[in-house]
Amino acid sequence: MLQRIRRALGPANLNAETIGREWERIDRSYRRAGELSRAAVLEELEDRLRDYDAQVQRVDKGALTAKIGDLLTVRRAKRLVVPRGLVRAIGAELPAGFEFIEDECLAAAELDGMDGVITGCTMAISQTGSLVLQNVPGQGRRAPTLVPDYHLCIVHECDVVETVPEAMDRLEATGTLTTTFISGPSATADIEMTRIKGVHGPRFLDVVLTA
Repeated sequence: MLQRIRRALGPANLNAETIGREWERIDRSYRRAGELSRAAVLEELEDRLRDYDAQVQRVDKGALTAKIGDLLTVRRAKRLVVPRGLVRAIGAELPAGFEFIEDECLAAAELDGMDGVITGCTMAISQTGSLVLQNVPGQGRRAPTLVPDYHLCIVHECDVVETVPEAMDRLEATGTLTTTFISGPSATADIEMTRIKGVHGPRFLDVVLTA
């Protein structure tokens, strides 16, 4: 299809120099830096996430293990897939009484048999209520965050930014990594304007904000 479009448009001088000039001409007068206080940024993130039908909890670092256990109990999640390096990434041990299976390229059918997934995140964007995950220790592959029906994401408050441009600036150094933006549980209303949850990812999203 793209080849047919190129043929229809005719020859174009799309060398690196031309592309560079076009890139520099893009208007970037939009707001690139946050203006809210730290407390307001966190409140905005909570508000956006709840508006998207995610559940949000704030806990001190020392209470994180217990809070994870409480949330999993409420969700009746017993078997969960976790990425390599999760404990170190979130800075807390996982609670006892649950089965945590470290992802070693589990097949889709195996992931579908899990009650949920727990991950950390690279950052969160308060303006859009988005969580940003990358293929690094503590976050892992994209597939485990898409197949199970439940996702518990641990977000450190220091990793929350206000605007998308701030996020893009921080992601520049790791731009080659697989990156996923999550804004609430999966939902679509494409077919008959009836909102359906869980079509393209988890139906349920819990977010824990911790210092």
